[in-house]
Amino acid sequence: MTKKLEKATFAGGCFWCMVKPFDTLPGIESVVSGYTGGTVENPTYEQVKTGTTGHMEAIQVIFDPTLFPYEKLLELYWTQVDPTDDEGQFFDRGSNYRTAIFYHNAEQKGLAEQSKAVLAASGRFHKPIVTRILPEAPFYPAEEEHQKFYRKHPDRYKAEREESGRDAFIKKTWGNE
Repeated sequence: MTKKLEKATFAGGCFWCMVKPFDTLPGIESVVSGYTGGTVENPTYEQVKTGTTGHMEAIQVIFDPTLFPYEKLLELYWTQVDPTDDEGQFFDRGSNYRTAIFYHNAEQKGLAEQSKAVLAASGRFHKPIVTRILPEAPFYPAEEEHQKFYRKHPDRYKAEREESGRDAFIKKTWGNE
């Protein structure tokens, strides 16, 4: 019996910090760091970092929806970002660090819009939810050094999460890390 796998693409600021929360869950086949939403084909990290390519750092998740439904991916996504910050995420500033959900079909679009509306109505945030919900765009995997960064450089990864303010924000906002 063949599994029917689907794609989900999320921009949540620094892609180093976005991989680990998704990476080892049952039903997640792979999580790839990369770039999406821009105008340059096959951009490099150095190009995207300038903020001139239009790309956002993002992750692409390949998942089995029978084991880990898209709705659960959305729930996990929202708890990793500050959806009220339109200028970047934590200490990473610029359009390349904005938040966005890139949908791959009409069902994902509807579920993403619904989850955003539920979050906005929850009262958890006192500012508007500015995370964009956009149609999928070409996704370019980042260079190998950026893949599974948390495994390759655990100390640097931990320092990035702490120094950026991401962990403190998550703990304050959601009560977890």
